[in-house]
Amino acid sequence: MTAISAEQIKQLRETTGAGMLDCRKALVENNGDIDAAIDWLRKKGLSAAAKKSGRVAAEGVVAVTTTGNKGAVIELNSETDFVSRNEQFQQLAKGIVALAIKGDNDVEKLKNTPYGNGRSVADEVVQAVSVIGENISLRRCAILSVNKGVVASYIHNAVAPGMGKIAILVGLESEADAGQLETLGKQLAMHIAAARPDALSTAEVDAAKLERERAVFREQANASGKPADVVEKMVEGRVRKYYEEVVFLEQLYVIDGKTKISAVVEAAAKEFGKPVKVTGFVSYRLGEGIEKAQSDFAAEVAAAAGAA
Repeated sequence: MTAISAEQIKQLRETTGAGMLDCRKALVENNGDIDAAIDWLRKKGLSAAAKKSGRVAAEGVVAVTTTGNKGAVIELNSETDFVSRNEQFQQLAKGIVALAIKGDNDVEKLKNTPYGNGRSVADEVVQAVSVIGENISLRRCAILSVNKGVVASYIHNAVAPGMGKIAILVGLESEADAGQLETLGKQLAMHIAAARPDALSTAEVDAAKLERERAVFREQANASGKPADVVEKMVEGRVRKYYEEVVFLEQLYVIDGKTKISAVVEAAAKEFGKPVKVTGFVSYRLGEGIEKAQSDFAAEVAAAAGAA
């Protein structure tokens, strides 16, 4: 039997989008001939995924799972919102996030994790592409954990349990009752979904971004013609306002519109009789950052009419 190298399998997989095991079998069946293996996969209908890999996938779901003091979130994309309601697609998302919580924040490692049936997560995604008929991609994953306490979750616009359009994880470090922490965590997660903070605390605000904001504030303040010391006070006042907009602990709680999140947590700690610390949060919004193609409907109709 002709020896098949890992490089040959990699090359065939990149060319066809077929699974690793299918690529190996194709090469074995065709004595290592790449072109013949491509044709073999095409005849078997196993290279269909490759034709779809270039399409923009900005729909789909974000999915979460938690196990007490640890939580995981993934984003699994598809081309259309319709597919996000497909049972097979949802089962795939559920299976992947269940594996994600056992790993770390490395999506490439997650893709190479064994999924089952002799396939990796990446291979299972490719298999789903050939069955469902749309480009599907595992875009990212994240893990959040605490030593003692809970990691709470919230799904907004849910399409199935644990998956929807917005997924939030919140870590609460505390020795308080787990049920009380879960309730607080979910309320805080709902706030994050609505208020969209960029950072947990002022110390975690991106330094470069803050400096750009300061520069803008300073230029605006200088335009007032006020003395330098007054200008600096104006700048610092605007920085505090900026913190209230983008820093989670500095934001006003969306439920009452007047209490800072830090004060909400402090009040909860007093009620629970144990200190409570928010250690972090993860916020995933489906398709954020993906550039979607803009279609010109009128042009499409005109083109179709011309072709008729």
